[in-house]
Amino acid sequence: MSSWGHARNSWVLLASTLCITIAVYWPGLSGGWLFDDYPNIVDNPGVQPHEVSIASLTSAALSSPASDFKRPLASLSFALNYLAGGLNPFWMKLSNLIIHLLNGLLVFLLTRQLLNQVQPQSGKEHNGLVAVLIALGWMLLPINLTSVLYTVQRMESMATLFVLLGLVGYVEGRRRMLSLSGIPPLAQSASLDGFVVALCSIVTMTVVGLLAKETAVMLPLYAFLIEWIVFGFKRAGYTGDTRVLRDRRVVWLFFFLLLLPAIVGLAVIAPGLSEPSTWATRDFNLHTRLLSEARVVVDYIIWTVLPSPHALSFYHDDFKISTSLLSPWTTLACIICLIALVAIVFRLRTRRPLIALGIALFLGCHLLTATILPLELVYEHRNYFASLGILIALMPFLAFPGVNDISARTRLLCRVLIGTLMLLWAAETSLTAIAWGDPLKLAETLAVRGPDSPRAQYELGRTLIIYSEYDPLSPFTKMAYAPLERAASLPGSSILPEQALIFMNARMHRPLEEAWWKSMIAKLKAHKPGVQDESSLGALTQCARDNECNLPKDAMINAFSAALSHPDPSARLLDTYGDYAWNVLNDHALGQRMIEAAVQAQPYEPAYHISLARMQIALGHTAEAEEQLKQLEALNIGGRLNRDIFELRRLLRKTS
Repeated sequence: MSSWGHARNSWVLLASTLCITIAVYWPGLSGGWLFDDYPNIVDNPGVQPHEVSIASLTSAALSSPASDFKRPLASLSFALNYLAGGLNPFWMKLSNLIIHLLNGLLVFLLTRQLLNQVQPQSGKEHNGLVAVLIALGWMLLPINLTSVLYTVQRMESMATLFVLLGLVGYVEGRRRMLSLSGIPPLAQSASLDGFVVALCSIVTMTVVGLLAKETAVMLPLYAFLIEWIVFGFKRAGYTGDTRVLRDRRVVWLFFFLLLLPAIVGLAVIAPGLSEPSTWATRDFNLHTRLLSEARVVVDYIIWTVLPSPHALSFYHDDFKISTSLLSPWTTLACIICLIALVAIVFRLRTRRPLIALGIALFLGCHLLTATILPLELVYEHRNYFASLGILIALMPFLAFPGVNDISARTRLLCRVLIGTLMLLWAAETSLTAIAWGDPLKLAETLAVRGPDSPRAQYELGRTLIIYSEYDPLSPFTKMAYAPLERAASLPGSSILPEQALIFMNARMHRPLEEAWWKSMIAKLKAHKPGVQDESSLGALTQCARDNECNLPKDAMINAFSAALSHPDPSARLLDTYGDYAWNVLNDHALGQRMIEAAVQAQPYEPAYHISLARMQIALGHTAEAEEQLKQLEALNIGGRLNRDIFELRRLLRKTS
């Protein structure tokens, strides 16, 4: 068969895998919102523009509360979805699925490039088939489901899209650099063109990917691992012999794009790691985090290859933290396992480069999220790219590339194993997708999978409240109490369950139990409030401000006092208390002080300047209000604050 025929067969098979992926995920597109979808999309007016204009789109791009970097490209995509279909999760999830399919296509292109480079003797037809298997497996992996159906994790899948584009471009550039014609002038030209492609692929795609999520910063590391294991920093000699020399341009490329940024980044991050405030909202410190992450990373390997429903429970806030090498004992075992994997990379990088590369990519991916940064310990979506490394190591090995002396029985067993894994992954992803298609069924499923997870139990209670429509006679109302009370009692829970119980009963004009308030205040005193705690206080404040909840003011004041008792309170918490003091307590002096503190804590957030300006206008402090307007003018990137500034100036003219 001709090479065109081989390529055509690969593309036909790839098209079939895309159709299979669509069929598996389709039932999950009808689901609803979940967890971080609310602050980033549902409750974020910035990504819900009412018109298409530079100002509204700029405002949307800079509206994400998920990161100081704002992740503008992902936020802008949510805004475009809103403009096209409103606040309908179906269309946003469908967009996520399209991104996932594009990523599957790029996985095929990248792995085919690598296979052709590492094992050209296997033939393009065989390599194309293996690349299709890797792409199909990766698209069907259950551990990757949350990057598709969990709407907000478009941030992860979109960043991965640009990472994969960058790697495809880099490998193509290096291939051109090493595929010389033998005629020195033409060879030098091809080498220079290839280097430009490789360089631009890394730089451009890293920058664009960072606009979706910070994980794109790992692209230079992935390219380095491919270079080290697959290309070996080589360049072809321009003489007639077959000498291979080290290409200094490639060495300097990684010196400037990887080593120097890594040194600078560590220099910036390292001093803060010893500060207690860095870990104030966590139940672990740097030492126990590193011990725990050894177990987490090994778990990721198991969850990727042999997943079980209870392992992939979405919420992992019930994960037991490692306190020493032997507590639990698996900590030491997992550290030894990771060391062994690193040793395998060095041992096999010349004999079995794909196995070495796959392991290296998997471990390299987790260098960002599983080491020193004070992030939460476990999230399945962190394996969206890392899982590709596992498949690169596994699939070509099972397909026996370039090995002709194995028995027919062994070949059959390997094919059966590949087929079994594919069926396992497809079946579990399909069943989970069906659950994701029904919000109540999903909440019940995740609560069963995570019986000791405060978040899973809370989410079940919250979903039941939504289904109750705040009707005291609804059967869902009675059902909501048990999971919420269980969530409140579990170790490490936030104040979300107590807030939900208070909110629900206040909305239905039922008595509020003193135990709920005591539990909430005790938690706020014990630990510095996290994002969920701040959101809870914000929900109660809004309910009281809108006169939908009759909340005891002394209890609310005690809750805010407990939350603010910790050093360096967040601007968001200060703003929330300022809102409550101004609008509910009618204590304008306290409200203004809190908002002023919020502005000082986060001077580049326009919302706090807007709130402070409104207060100052209401109090007749025109000079101070003018100063806030000047600050807003400086923050008015792309005209995103034009409407707010116009409204504030109208109010200022009206009062002057």
